[in-house]
Amino acid sequence: QVQLVESGGGLVQAGGSLTLSCAASGIIGSVSTMAWYRQAPGKQRELVAVIATNGYTNYADYVQGRFTVSRDNAKNTVYLHMNTLKPEDTAVYICKMTWRSRDYWGQGTQVFVSS
Repeated sequence: QVQLVESGGGLVQAGGSLTLSCAASGIIGSVSTMAWYRQAPGKQRELVAVIATNGYTNYADYVQGRFTVSRDNAKNTVYLHMNTLKPEDTAVYICKMTWRSRDYWGQGTQVFVSS
């Protein structure tokens, strides 16, 4: 059974930094695409960043230059390094991994940015 577990969320002041992690278990072989999404209260889930197997990355405009996504293929883990956080970054951050053409989602980790 594939499970994704996020960690690293918490409370931070505006301008601060956090690093999120998402580790997958139950996967044999390599994961293709890894991604981070977020969902704020009352809003739809939105894509934050994605990283391909070859390391190609893509970011939402609102995090470009502030967030960096990275991965450790040996550990089937994806990271989201978040800098210069803003109150509007407050959301539940959820990872997604694609393995053998199926998408798997984590439960999410809460990030709260105070002004």
